[in-house]
Amino acid sequence: MGQSMQTPMDAQAGAVHFVLKTPLAFQQGSPAGIRRAVFATGCFWGTEKGFWRLPRGIYSTAVGYCGGPASGGKPAYNAVCSGATGHAEAVQVLYDPSKISYSDLLRLFWESHDPTQGNCQGNDRGTQYRSGIYYSDEDQKTLATASKDAYQEALRVAKKGRGQSVTTEIAPLQEFFLAEDYHQQYLARPGNRQYCSAEPQAVSLPPYEKWAPSGLSADHAPKLPESYWAKHAPKPGCVLHCPNEPIQWSD
Repeated sequence: MGQSMQTPMDAQAGAVHFVLKTPLAFQQGSPAGIRRAVFATGCFWGTEKGFWRLPRGIYSTAVGYCGGPASGGKPAYNAVCSGATGHAEAVQVLYDPSKISYSDLLRLFWESHDPTQGNCQGNDRGTQYRSGIYYSDEDQKTLATASKDAYQEALRVAKKGRGQSVTTEIAPLQEFFLAEDYHQQYLARPGNRQYCSAEPQAVSLPPYEKWAPSGLSADHAPKLPESYWAKHAPKPGCVLHCPNEPIQWSD
């Protein structure tokens, strides 16, 4: 990922999303019903845009750092890029589960990058660019693990993926640190470099009913129809050539 020449400045707790005009920071219970999901697919600029453009249920998104040691405090971008801190570039997604399901988010996650590349994604190299899902509760952990197994098999059948197997890290979310202000909604801000090295494999996550864990299937069933994915499934470079506004979609 290219280095920015801007002076680093932390995203403030009261910072507002450049596109959605909602708060970036997660506050438990505010607004009521909003849940959090955290994903890493490589460079966080393109990852974030893919999630904020989902057509319903996305309250806010933010880029940041997670997956590093429990102690040590908030890392700076340059330190993360050195690989010394152990953090991954990640995206926090605040969503309304009555409008969009965690399984919908998982589908976008898997289909928007190549999760077999280990500590890299496309042209970006380093542990900070690893694939990861950072769960907030046991349901998210169970769904993430089941979907990983399903996507591994789908890639095998399709003979896709640069690596031999899915390398995605699935770990509890210890802490999510907001990245510097200039990284937030980077691709939507005028004058910024339009860059995304994600390598979607054009392989669909198998139907939910084929991999849904027993006891969770009804609560987390997808809310986006197959017709949506037929039209809007991720493609290489897709976030660079689409509008910044959320996709308009009606069933």
